[in-house]
Amino acid sequence: MSEGVKQRIDKCLFFMRVVKSRTLAGKLVSSGKVRVNKDKVSSANYQVKLDDVLTITLERSVLVLRIVNFGERRGPYQEAKELYEDLSPPPVTKDEKHIRQMSAPSRDPGAGRPTKKEKRELDRFRYLS
Repeated sequence: MSEGVKQRIDKCLFFMRVVKSRTLAGKLVSSGKVRVNKDKVSSANYQVKLDDVLTITLERSVLVLRIVNFGERRGPYQEAKELYEDLSPPPVTKDEKHIRQMSAPSRDPGAGRPTKKEKRELDRFRYLS
């Protein structure tokens, strides 16, 4: 396809098999969970072009997709995979999750609410690390 061709973002997400229907794609876009080239998109009729980078926040993951081609229909997975290049970061492994949990501050169960001094220490820990 030529460079000047554009497509609605809801159709694009539907054809790439990110969501199950165009209605859900429209809701995803209007809820502010889709960005095009780091800019928030709030309308399902926003026109995307080739080489645009979509950042999509789903329930448990973040997808970063670069549009390589536009589809004419919602085809099988192998066909949909050719429409984009996946730039998503690799998922967090169990070891990394364990390390994050070990470095987080913790309080003993039943210790009550933190004092003002402890709150300040927690804030320093959160913002400096």
